[in-house]
Amino acid sequence: MDRRHVLRACTMAFVFCLMAPISAQQSVQELPFESDPDFFKLPADLHFGEVSGVAVNSKGHVFVFTRTNSTNGPAFAPAASALWEFDNHGKYVREIGKGLYGWSFAHTVRIDKDDNIWAVDKGSDMVIKFNPAGRVMMVFGRRRESVDLETKPWEDRDPPLPHADGLFREPTDIAWDSDGNSYVTDGYVNSRVAKFDKNGDWVKSWGSKGTEPGQFRLPHALVIDQKNNLYVGDRSNRRIQVFDGEGKFLRMFTIDVPPPAGTRPVNGNVPQAAAGAAMVGAPNSICITPGPNQVLFVGESTYPGRLFKVTLDGKVLGVIGRSGRQLKQFSGVHQLACPSEYEVYAAETSNWRVQRLTFPH
Repeated sequence: MDRRHVLRACTMAFVFCLMAPISAQQSVQELPFESDPDFFKLPADLHFGEVSGVAVNSKGHVFVFTRTNSTNGPAFAPAASALWEFDNHGKYVREIGKGLYGWSFAHTVRIDKDDNIWAVDKGSDMVIKFNPAGRVMMVFGRRRESVDLETKPWEDRDPPLPHADGLFREPTDIAWDSDGNSYVTDGYVNSRVAKFDKNGDWVKSWGSKGTEPGQFRLPHALVIDQKNNLYVGDRSNRRIQVFDGEGKFLRMFTIDVPPPAGTRPVNGNVPQAAAGAAMVGAPNSICITPGPNQVLFVGESTYPGRLFKVTLDGKVLGVIGRSGRQLKQFSGVHQLACPSEYEVYAAETSNWRVQRLTFPH
């Protein structure tokens, strides 16, 4: 068989593998849920921009990382990061890190087991650890200096730039294992997972750009289960990959639930068939519930724009909502927080909001 026929056979096999699970999961149930329309009480002079991050601490306080402050910058490429805390009733408490040097373009926020607050800023290439009082305790990565000649947006090179230990290129998320090691998905440029020990010292990284198991095309979201397995949302490969804490590939799965006929994105044209299929179930956001019987909630991006409840081995338990601007609809669910199986917070970039979702017990 010549090279042309081999490529054609491989392409057909890939399409078959992509489409087969879709038809197998068409009967997934829609889960009933409610969305609280008045949970967040913002002061009159504060407004959400694109909301890229949301997290909940042990007291039920909600932390929102939003792309706002744009009035302080130029018409093009202004800094856009603000981190706000709300109490368990949605009342505004405070702003954390106002005017911080590491703020550039908000991406995600996570809370560790000791209620420390960790913010991942895609624009400054930094991860910043705050203590519960809101003081900076540790920084990972380094922002390029304003006076440096090479300070400009990263270029999309192929092959990508070589990795550098301890530095990021547009990081996306962070999680911790039971020993206090930190794992960072890094990210839009580097296509890897980085590991630091509990003291913040560099340990290792794994991954490269590609489609093979253990490779990534935009590792965008990250959670860790009680057995210290990492679940990496490999968004542009439309899959979730699972690793142990040393980077050993364990398994992967996809979410293959086709959207209802007539589904439209909130912004832009309906994708062509091939492009739309590549977006179905693409893991833009992931959270994992506490407790002995953990499940995942996974959010698509702006199209088809739904949420899913999923077992740790990849079985879809139900679909939640659809694309749209109304309450109980979604667009650009960029981060999820699930303090329990019955309460989920969904941060939306395209709709400039966080929805508090509740599910019947």
